[in-house]
Amino acid sequence: MKIPYRIAANVEWTSKCNAACAMCPREAIDRPQSMSMATWRQVLDRLAPDEIFRVVLAGYGEPTTHPRFFEFIDELRPHPVRFDMVSNGHLLDVERLRHLDGAIDLLMVSFSSIDPDVYARVHVNLDQRRVMDNLQAASRVLRRTRLAISLTPMPDCLPALGDTIAWLRAHGIERLTMSPTLYNRGGKLEAHRLASAELRRMIRQHGLRSQELDFVPSAAEIFRQWRRNRFGCIPRNVDLFVAASGDYLYCYNDVAHRHPIGHVAADPVAAVLRRREGMAALPTLCEGCNMRHRYGPRELLRAGVGFARARLREG
Repeated sequence: MKIPYRIAANVEWTSKCNAACAMCPREAIDRPQSMSMATWRQVLDRLAPDEIFRVVLAGYGEPTTHPRFFEFIDELRPHPVRFDMVSNGHLLDVERLRHLDGAIDLLMVSFSSIDPDVYARVHVNLDQRRVMDNLQAASRVLRRTRLAISLTPMPDCLPALGDTIAWLRAHGIERLTMSPTLYNRGGKLEAHRLASAELRRMIRQHGLRSQELDFVPSAAEIFRQWRRNRFGCIPRNVDLFVAASGDYLYCYNDVAHRHPIGHVAADPVAAVLRRREGMAALPTLCEGCNMRHRYGPRELLRAGVGFARARLREG
């Protein structure tokens, strides 16, 4: 039995990372690991275009650090589902860029600030100059893969946001996105509170794309997701997290990977979604999550208007 809506899948090639970013609670992961080739092939077998409209290669690790990065890219090439990738950009050299070109639809690089001091505080352990050189190389090298920048909406990054955007656009990078929510992942950013209304204002002011729109297959499918799930959390219900272990997780907020609801070796996506539809909120994950009540009527209306405008711009 098929599920009458499509979702995005967040697939974690590795929970290991070469950075220790200020907004990422990776210290909660007890045993970071990399996905095996056998598990990756099982994941690919589970991803059907009538159930999954988009796969984001991200998770809580850096996909370019996977020891079999090139082989994993080759495995996904013939797959009918769209694949996007999130990266911190540090290892995106010309060799990797050329190899993923055309296999990945959208390459999103997280970039905090043109200010080197801010960058060092936010993207800890990364070389800003190297990342900037890689971005320029990506702008030159990529022909079939679209390049996007995910601008970090932390308070430290906002004073130099205009200068950061100006540098990116001066180097031919025009697809700039930002989330209208500073997501408090695992309680990491409890001390940082920034109103979504202010972030939306900045998104409009600078002509950015709101990242929430990338997780919306259609307004009708969002409604069907919300109606069928016992726990009506829209951000959780539109995304299915597949960990490096092959476990389907209850929610992407399960940073510690402690709440599996199935495994790719045994469970098709439809069965996992039906199981998840009947599940209630998990207090250990949901209490304190600033995404849980993210979309009330007013916010849904704002997001819906933004979604309609984006679709009109894209034709």
